[in-house]
Amino acid sequence: MKHVFYAFLLALSASLFLSSVALAKEGAEKPNILYILADDLGYGDVQCLNPQRGKIATPHLDKLASQGMTFTDAHSGSSVCTPTRYGLLTGRYAWRTRLQAGVLDGGNDEPLIAADRLTVAGLLKAQGYTTACIGKWHLGFQSKSQAAKGDKKKGMGRAGLPIGAEIIGGPVTRGFDLFWGCSNARTMSALIEGDRVIETIEPITMLPRLGKRAVSYVQEHAADAKEGKRFFLYLPLTSPHTPILPTPEWQGKSGLGAYGDFVMMTDAIVGDVLTALDQAGLAENTLVIFTADNGCSPQAGTDKLEKQGHFASELLRGYKADIWDGGHRVPFFVRWPGKVKAGSQNAQLICHTDFMATCAEILGMKLPDTAAEDSVSLLPALLGDAGTPARTVIHHSINGRFAVREGRWKLCLCPGSGGWGKPGDADANKQGLPPVQLYDLNTDIAETKNLSAEHPDIVAKLTKQLEVSIANGRSTPGAKQANDTKIVVFKSNQAKAAKE
Repeated sequence: MKHVFYAFLLALSASLFLSSVALAKEGAEKPNILYILADDLGYGDVQCLNPQRGKIATPHLDKLASQGMTFTDAHSGSSVCTPTRYGLLTGRYAWRTRLQAGVLDGGNDEPLIAADRLTVAGLLKAQGYTTACIGKWHLGFQSKSQAAKGDKKKGMGRAGLPIGAEIIGGPVTRGFDLFWGCSNARTMSALIEGDRVIETIEPITMLPRLGKRAVSYVQEHAADAKEGKRFFLYLPLTSPHTPILPTPEWQGKSGLGAYGDFVMMTDAIVGDVLTALDQAGLAENTLVIFTADNGCSPQAGTDKLEKQGHFASELLRGYKADIWDGGHRVPFFVRWPGKVKAGSQNAQLICHTDFMATCAEILGMKLPDTAAEDSVSLLPALLGDAGTPARTVIHHSINGRFAVREGRWKLCLCPGSGGWGKPGDADANKQGLPPVQLYDLNTDIAETKNLSAEHPDIVAKLTKQLEVSIANGRSTPGAKQANDTKIVVFKSNQAKAAKE
């Protein structure tokens, strides 16, 4: 499968160079790119985003926000892990694939990203970048030995794979030169480098080791970067997802229990990597993005945290897995010295899928119609263009429920949370709640007043937009594309909740 991707990449490289357009200023220096993705970090878990209802100290993230632009209406592509990561790396909503609900099991899964699909890593690699994924993958790969036997059994188990085991279909077959990390939170005992398990470790050591490896990666590439050899470091952290494992030096630091400690530890690791950029003299020409894959999980003990005065979703309704904004509105900070204004805020509606089109425009590239079908460039917004056009974003919950957001309006095509929050869809039906929910987020950020009965025209309009996006295989201008499978807009409200 690896050779299939690289043959595709070689052809793509020639195509992209020939398709270059003068979108970037002539002679402009392309940046290194560091994309840090926290796992299950709520919007309100960052102190500067939640000064009144947040109790966890996050000095390094607060500093990063002060050095760049804060997007206050940024959304992950889903309210759970795997689909968000797919969208981030491909610029395409994951609900267009076979994954219509839930997440991949985490081991011996057929890769979700097709071998011939362009990824942002492949795009940057074609432009001469060195590319690395250090952290949690959770997009599927298979054990070579199991695949050879035709074993379709899901899961590696919590013990993961043994030392020396080979994987196929992993990050190094999807545009990354280096992979160093694990499959997901349930398999953190198997440390993988490239396509081999190199160690078995204690899960509590995974996060600090990822931080140290990211720091060493920056140090290793500093000299080359100064000579013009750019790098893209994708750093998907394993925290503060369960299992919640702050190391001894962080235990008790927050005064809010293990989750607060783990968030503080996560913040410190981000600080270590940013310090490495500073010390290597690379901060001035590195585009840094920090965000999260979805909202805070109820498994963090959100009920107890709220009683202690910490609201991980800030004023938003719901948590991870839900269709409400607490499930997918996430912190999003961008630092790019000399390009992005320090201390600025932007209320533009954006999505993680926008990363790929943003990279393409920074590099002056034109993407093929078969790539990044749901990606809109953020470069105009980053550069302070007040005329950046509005857009529509499609949300997705763990149970496969849809929501459509445009401007102030948000339409949820289900009667309840679409996830783990209460009421769930089945209970909402029993309570006689309307089959859809329409909220005006300008006046009701907490999604408390359903206006669907008062504005049937808006319900119809947003539903039609979703149907058109599905039919066209894309939500951006371009040639019509095919979805990987049939997509059902209104799913059964009796579907069993998936678990991550």
